Formats: sequence, structure tokens, C-alpha cells
Amino acid sequence: MRLAIQLSPDVEQRLKAVADRTGRSQSEHAREAILRYLEDLEDELTALERLERPERRWTLEELEQALDLER
Repeated sequence: MRLAIQLSPDVEQRLKAVADRTGRSQSEHAREAILRYLEDLEDELTALERLERPERRWTLEELEQALDLER
């Protein structure tokens, strides 16, 4: 899929500078930024959904104890 986006001149300049410094294309950096953003947003949405449902919550200590793990 192709996607066209409008960037402010400042963001466009920063993206170009990063691409020049890394030797990777602006598209590669934009694609990576979008993927990271989506992963973070999906994690946030999952966390919010779980907070809305009152279910059992485990502490790290409880999990380690239940799995017989040592620190």
C-alpha cells in the first residue's frame, strides 16, 4: 500500500537529515516510525481494556512464586 502524508517543513527536514546520516531512505524511517507508533498504541489500548475489566492481577513476586522461579 502506498500512503501520502503531509509533513511540516521542520519534520521533513529532520527526516531528511536522519536519512542522510544513516544511509537509509526517508520511507524506511517513516515506515519504522509508524510501526513503532502502532505497537505502542496497541499496547496502550490493550492496557486500557484490561483496566476496564476487573480481573485477577498478579504481582511479579506472585508469578515467580507460582512458577517456582528464583530471582
